[in-house]
Amino acid sequence: MYSHGSESLIKQAREIQEPELQKFYSRLVKLLQTKDLSHEAVDSLQRLHVILFATKFTRRLTSELQRRLLSLLSAPTELIQVLCSAVLRETLPLSGQELSYNQENISQLNSHVAALLLSRAGSRTELSSFCAQLLRSLECRQSEGPSHMFMHILPVLNAILTQSPECLTEDHVTLLSKKLVDWLRYASITQGGGASVGGFFTGPRSRQPVPIAELDGTVSGDFFTVLCVGQGFTEDQWMNVYSFSMLRNWLLTYHFVSTGIATADTANRLQLSLSLSHSFSNDDRSEVDGSVVSMVSATSSSSRLLPPKERLREKAFQYCQRLIEQSDRKTHRRIDTELQKVCLVEAVCILDCVCVQDASLVYRTFPCIKALFGRLSSDLSFARVLLPIAQFYLNHGEMAAVDCESVWKLVFGRFPAELFNDPFLAHELLRFLRLNLESLQLRVPQFTRSFPNLLKFLAWNSPAVVSDFVDLLPSLVTAGTAVELLHTLLDLPCLSATLVLQHRSVCLPISDAGGRSLISLDAFRSPAFRGLFLFLLREESGSGDTIDRLSTLHERLAEAADWPRVVQCAKTVPVLLHIFFNTVVTVADQKLLAHLILVMLERSSLLLNVPTYVRDVHRVFSCHLLRLCKQQPSLVVDQSHELLEFAGATANVYSKEEMYTHVVWVLGEYLSVSCDSRCSVRLITSCFETLEAVLFEITSSTQPSGSLHPAPRVITTLMSALAKLASRSHDLIPRVSLFLSKLRSVTRNGPVAWCSDEDDLVAIVTRGEELWSLLKTPGVAQSVLSPSAHVNTPQWHRDANVSMPLQMRALTSLTQSQTA
Repeated sequence: MYSHGSESLIKQAREIQEPELQKFYSRLVKLLQTKDLSHEAVDSLQRLHVILFATKFTRRLTSELQRRLLSLLSAPTELIQVLCSAVLRETLPLSGQELSYNQENISQLNSHVAALLLSRAGSRTELSSFCAQLLRSLECRQSEGPSHMFMHILPVLNAILTQSPECLTEDHVTLLSKKLVDWLRYASITQGGGASVGGFFTGPRSRQPVPIAELDGTVSGDFFTVLCVGQGFTEDQWMNVYSFSMLRNWLLTYHFVSTGIATADTANRLQLSLSLSHSFSNDDRSEVDGSVVSMVSATSSSSRLLPPKERLREKAFQYCQRLIEQSDRKTHRRIDTELQKVCLVEAVCILDCVCVQDASLVYRTFPCIKALFGRLSSDLSFARVLLPIAQFYLNHGEMAAVDCESVWKLVFGRFPAELFNDPFLAHELLRFLRLNLESLQLRVPQFTRSFPNLLKFLAWNSPAVVSDFVDLLPSLVTAGTAVELLHTLLDLPCLSATLVLQHRSVCLPISDAGGRSLISLDAFRSPAFRGLFLFLLREESGSGDTIDRLSTLHERLAEAADWPRVVQCAKTVPVLLHIFFNTVVTVADQKLLAHLILVMLERSSLLLNVPTYVRDVHRVFSCHLLRLCKQQPSLVVDQSHELLEFAGATANVYSKEEMYTHVVWVLGEYLSVSCDSRCSVRLITSCFETLEAVLFEITSSTQPSGSLHPAPRVITTLMSALAKLASRSHDLIPRVSLFLSKLRSVTRNGPVAWCSDEDDLVAIVTRGEELWSLLKTPGVAQSVLSPSAHVNTPQWHRDANVSMPLQMRALTSLTQSQTA
């Protein structure tokens, strides 16, 4: 975990004694008293931090050293601030009132002081008091404090309202809302930093204010925003940037504060807000500032009559409208283009927020959002901007009565199909889906049909998004999609390999070390196999359950079985299969469940041969086959032909041991009249003969040398199933008894070819003797091997009238006498 040198330093720090530590404190105080701190002082502060950090208990500093460290929190050097803050955090809680924040020491406020103050706040009251002090600081004039002071207050307030919004009062909300309105809408429109328009010999007196510019270089004709540029920025322009960065969080947070607004008052303000969309005039403050007001920023003078929170929403609306207008300007630098995209995302999110809080703004906002979507929808480089637009359509499209079809075609169609390899888009799109599951299921039919496309994110980058699909998958399982979705999940490794081939065929030529082309890549480019890959890459469900030539596809993709993406994808499939089956039983009828059993039997031999993948899928199939049949035993009769065909194939004993064992167990357990009245003697006999033939074949002493041995569990399960079937049709008992008696005599003659392990052979023989003893008394065998339903309930052992205890005693006496 640590290097040898680090471990040595930590050990020394833990072993330092108190007298030596006090001397170190005294020496450090002297070093910190000099005006310009030396390298030795910095090194000593670092050593002090290691000493305090390395011990489990909290050490206490001397009062003099503590005061000195507190005073250095406002040192001009950032390194000193960081070290002093780190040391003081290791000694919390501070003694007395050494660290406080008030109007007198306002100049000391920075992010490190704020971190300590927040750490000290042990209760809501203290945090609320600290918040009030910060807000009072915002009321003082900028000339009364240092230039950096306000820029530290807003981030601290943002952290407070994010973690503890309940500490804010209505007065706090009103005050900060007013300040945000001023900073957002009325920042200076001239450049800061003494920008000059004169020549080389121009003096300071001749410097004239230079107006701010847009990203395309033109002079700005409207109010300042984060997308305005200049050679320098004034204090209020920096506050404009900080205010925009925390605006959405603030709009979402102040709803936690109780406002106590009367219903009539709310209705009056809503009516006033509605009138704003029909009357526009110059705002009085903007005229004083001398800005040229555009149609975007124009607003009714009545906005000044709105309460602070409603007025903030109005100004936020204007600010975001202006940002959207600015984002259409051609930039000179690539980094400015990225800035436009980021600001667009935030602007659309803020507009969505204010429309949720004030429905009257929806009709004023939708034309702008619709035009923005039309402008950006053809350019997939704006995909991360288009997702907030999709959120806006989802939240307000029904209210505005607009057609959202083109939005969902883009989100569920082109995004996954063309940008499956964009990890950021994958994260944001899947997060969008998880946060809006209910709305999407109710109002967007494309969501459920798009699972073949959405699963491309999982096929490409499984480890990063598997948790998202754990949440999303249940919403994709319906009676109409269940069968195709099961096939698609089983084909995920093939889809992963296909996406790799598609990506490589476009970007780079693929060849191995010998220069030969990959077989899978040749198949991907070949018209003969193009249909197989196009089906895997389909965007919507409904074109078929699966591929007819799956075995051909698996042959062509055989070399992809060890590709990292394919292996990682295969590891996620069993997890998703468990979720699928747990969900499908809640939406499927008996006919659909019977179809799913058929799919499990068919697909058990049609899986891409990825290491451990086939075995893991068989394990999941086995688990849920038992659950389905236990829930609806009549499924065994419905699918008896397919189950018997699977159980009658001797090859399945060796290649699909897990699943074969469970199929045999299901047949022996639920092929009974008590489970389904359609179960005839003929069906029981047919099943018996099929299993009997397999058992005789795998236990034959004439097996060729070097052949595979059947698993002991398969043999004992077959014997148990035959005994259960015989107990329901007594004519079959002699045939089972004959086999069991031969089994005991064969094993007495020495080792057998079909079982190499002596312990396993003993277990098989023991099980055979138990079954043989039971079948000697058919009545007891039937009650033990095929008990009635009430016997299997948890109450049978509490009922004194049942005969099970008597039967168990009889069985015990019979087995004991037999062994004797």
